[in-house]
Amino acid sequence: MCEVKREALTLESAQRSVEKWTLRSQSVSVEIISLGAVITSIKTLDRSGHTADIVLGFDDLGSYLTNPRYFGAVVGRVANRIAKGQFVIEGKVYKLAINNGPNALHGGLKGFDKYVWTCEAVENGVRLSHSSAEGDEGYPGNLKVSVTYTLEENILTVQYFAQTDQTTPVNLTNHSYFNLAGQGTPDIYDHEVTISAEAYLPVDDTMIPTGEIRPVENSLFDLRKPVLLGPRLKELPGPGFDHNFCLWVPGQPKLERKCARVVHPGTGRVLEVSTTQPGVQFYTSNFLDGSLGGKGGTSYPKHSAFCLETQNWPDAVNQPQFPESLLRPGEEYMHTTRFTFSVA
Repeated sequence: MCEVKREALTLESAQRSVEKWTLRSQSVSVEIISLGAVITSIKTLDRSGHTADIVLGFDDLGSYLTNPRYFGAVVGRVANRIAKGQFVIEGKVYKLAINNGPNALHGGLKGFDKYVWTCEAVENGVRLSHSSAEGDEGYPGNLKVSVTYTLEENILTVQYFAQTDQTTPVNLTNHSYFNLAGQGTPDIYDHEVTISAEAYLPVDDTMIPTGEIRPVENSLFDLRKPVLLGPRLKELPGPGFDHNFCLWVPGQPKLERKCARVVHPGTGRVLEVSTTQPGVQFYTSNFLDGSLGGKGGTSYPKHSAFCLETQNWPDAVNQPQFPESLLRPGEEYMHTTRFTFSVA
């Protein structure tokens, strides 16, 4: 059984109200705000019975208006990168804002993370809804989106749904940053990570997939057995992981699969992720630099958290060999991701 509580907050700088929803079971509590459908807090127990907040974020509501690193937010209309900020549908070129090097990232200058969503209570949780108009950030079609968060015992389920009146790319995810030792802990080097993927997507120097689907076998990207992050990040060329791991390929059924398991041996906390999505973007917070003030006066340096962003493959709208990214009128976009919290 999950206790569901709603509060009304005032966002003074924007002169509008924001709702805060708290989902609480015996072992886990989750806080969500209607601004950006952001998960602002996840509190779980360690092996000693102590509670800690394991996601990065802010104490003040106003900081989520800018939220430059997308802490806890639902990002869309298209999560991740679109090469050169453009794509073609039925012969028509659509151009998007360029907001990440030469590319478009996470829906644009004002993506779904910058809007206040409409909320309604559901059993064991809350459903948040948003309407994105034709031409919003350059995308075609009127898109209706909902994200439903439910908590049952130690499992947080996130269900994504969308419908459109014109063909458009859609790729939704939640961008929570986790540190199982507790947010504010300076690094994740003592975390052990497993990702159940046989392949990953190499990227170019602007972080766009090259088009190759490369087996992880005999590479630093082979995370099929538990890997301690600190030593692996030292071996890895570049600033860290920011790569899509392929969970299934076109032609395989869209089934919910276990995709990742992260363990923090010091506290015993375990996070397991399952999803119906074809990919998970594993990101080790390479672009955090300590400049953002976090909860409780902490700062968040490089490698102080990890993200497991379940989603379609990056730039899929421009790469026909990748899983289908287009949603057409009459179709339904539906995906489920589950986060299971436990203690080892």
